[in-house]
Amino acid sequence: MSDQYNQTGISDSTFGDNAHIEIKQEINAPRQKQPIPDNVPVASPNFVGRVQELKDIYAKLQTGQGVSVCAVEGMGGLGKSELARRYAWEYRQEYAARYWFSLRGVGLAQAVVTFASRYLDLPEVMQSQTVEAQAEWCWQNWTPTEGKVLVILDDVTDLKSIPQQARPLADRFQILVTTRKRKLSPYFADIPLNVISEDEALELLRKFLGAARVNREEDAAKAICEDLGYLPLGVELAARYLQLDEDLSLGDYQQRLKITDESLALQETEEINAGRGVIAAFELSWQELSASTAKAAMLLGLFAPADIAWGLVEEIAADLIEVADLREGRKQLNNLYLIKAVDQERTRFAMHSLTREFLQWKLAQDSDTNRLFRETFVTSLLNKAKQIPQSPTRDLIAAVAPAIPHLDMLSREMLDDIPNLEEDLIWAFIGIARFYEGQSLYSSAMLFYQNCLENIKSYLGLEHPTVGTILENMAKIDTLQGDFGNAETRSLEAISVFKKVLGNYHQYVAYSLNSLANCYYEQCRYKKAEECLLQSQEIIRITLGEDSYLFAENLSNLANLYRIQQKFIEAESLFLNAFRILRTQFYDDDLRIATILNNLAELYKDQKKYKEAETLFSRSLSIWYQNLESCHIDIALGLNNLAECYRLQNKNGSEVKFLYLKAQEIMEKALGENHIKVKIIRANMRLFLKGQNL
Repeated sequence: MSDQYNQTGISDSTFGDNAHIEIKQEINAPRQKQPIPDNVPVASPNFVGRVQELKDIYAKLQTGQGVSVCAVEGMGGLGKSELARRYAWEYRQEYAARYWFSLRGVGLAQAVVTFASRYLDLPEVMQSQTVEAQAEWCWQNWTPTEGKVLVILDDVTDLKSIPQQARPLADRFQILVTTRKRKLSPYFADIPLNVISEDEALELLRKFLGAARVNREEDAAKAICEDLGYLPLGVELAARYLQLDEDLSLGDYQQRLKITDESLALQETEEINAGRGVIAAFELSWQELSASTAKAAMLLGLFAPADIAWGLVEEIAADLIEVADLREGRKQLNNLYLIKAVDQERTRFAMHSLTREFLQWKLAQDSDTNRLFRETFVTSLLNKAKQIPQSPTRDLIAAVAPAIPHLDMLSREMLDDIPNLEEDLIWAFIGIARFYEGQSLYSSAMLFYQNCLENIKSYLGLEHPTVGTILENMAKIDTLQGDFGNAETRSLEAISVFKKVLGNYHQYVAYSLNSLANCYYEQCRYKKAEECLLQSQEIIRITLGEDSYLFAENLSNLANLYRIQQKFIEAESLFLNAFRILRTQFYDDDLRIATILNNLAELYKDQKKYKEAETLFSRSLSIWYQNLESCHIDIALGLNNLAECYRLQNKNGSEVKFLYLKAQEIMEKALGENHIKVKIIRANMRLFLKGQNL
């Protein structure tokens, strides 16, 4: 604005007694330049945590090199805007003025011109310029003209909305950006925001509800915070809702809590600064997704609230989404903080629990896509479960491990989505059980077998053959754990189911007879064990033939029974016959080969053929070490057997003691310190130490 003084002329002149002259003047003197008033919204009194983040913002804005820009980044609902308000309040003494521009749906240039036009007179020459040029003029003429000025650009959706020409350029300006976009600009100092801690979430609840109410139902309060994923917006909305309903217990509220609950919608109140509810907050990010990314997001929403292996995502999405679209979707979802990498290799990703719930809610709105995605998801995971054999190797356990949390979730939440319950219901459980068995985690395995049995009975009836299959698997674990009463009961029940449904001469009957024989063997009931094995052998010969793996296993079990009764000639013949069958079907490093070698070595040890026994024990142990987890009880068995072979040869030294101690450690962890197998290892070690005069 230029300084002007203009005289426009003389008017209304008269002469005489009352002569007077009126001079009309127009003075365009400069407007007194007053500071443009602060417009930062008031910070919430319920703010919790973020102490380090506030310090980080301050530190990153003090670079001293041009205009400092700091971007607070993160998904919707984390409290980015509230953090900016809190920073403006706590550091208000640092700034001559502080300004707030809400940029959702509007560019910075227009926001600056609209705001500044109330306090600055835009010269006529500038009025025909672009809005960016007008914004640049506003910053150049901004008042106050001295001192640091904080400019907060809230909810920036992309870099195009805040072009450099529309931003202040003088060093005294410091810019704080809030955005849902990851790494909005390489020139901005970024601060990724995370959820608050459990303690901070509980503190937020106490600010609304009082310490007494929260402490009285602390477990329910913790569950509410956990269900909301410690998302500040969710916790604050829930707290305000509970504040307005003093008769609603926290426990009852937690039981009904889900993302569509009315409590998580925006409530008109002065108590909180939230501008939208939880769903509305997620909708803003959803609107930025491309159609293919939206499909990828909805598929990701089906996964369990656990790490998601991207390789597993690609397997499941193979028939639903093009690989290029899926990878582009991953980039877009990551950039919007809807997923985040949890390892440096970026092979595993995580998703906030409310993001997952929102995406499931979105998927449910399209019934056809929902059905297709859910069936594809379930079928793919069940196919993964079918890859897990009775005795999985270490490599296979590692390969399927990423799918286990999602199979677990499937077994609890998605059974109704299995297209073929008759054939596939069992695989929702048995694969996970085998996964745990392969690591000697028998209690975990038993839990899934029990859940499987309950669901099979519920969905398929009491006399379905898979009832027998699960009972047989449970009986095997009972035998391992020394619970012989339950083992016998379950084996007999399994045999009864199989005979009733499949007939007396079916391979499943033979399986269960073998399991029952093992139960009797462990109890030294050798006659009963032999009866079961001979019955099983007859069925296998008829149904599968004498060259089958099951026939070889039966021969090995029968040979072991004869060995323990010192029928060495019969035992050796059976072992060698079983070994011959297995060698034609499996590689030399197969687990089944290791078992037969170990059993044959036991026979040679009992016959005092220690050199032959030592060779076979070493070979079987090597195969087990090569294929099994180091905590597997077969490794403990092999260590003990090799140590025993050394002891009986009067070998001394620390190696033998180490073998016993390692075997005891593994067996105790798997079966408990009071298990008979642990006691046998201890007894063997005592004999060794006694022989060494230790």
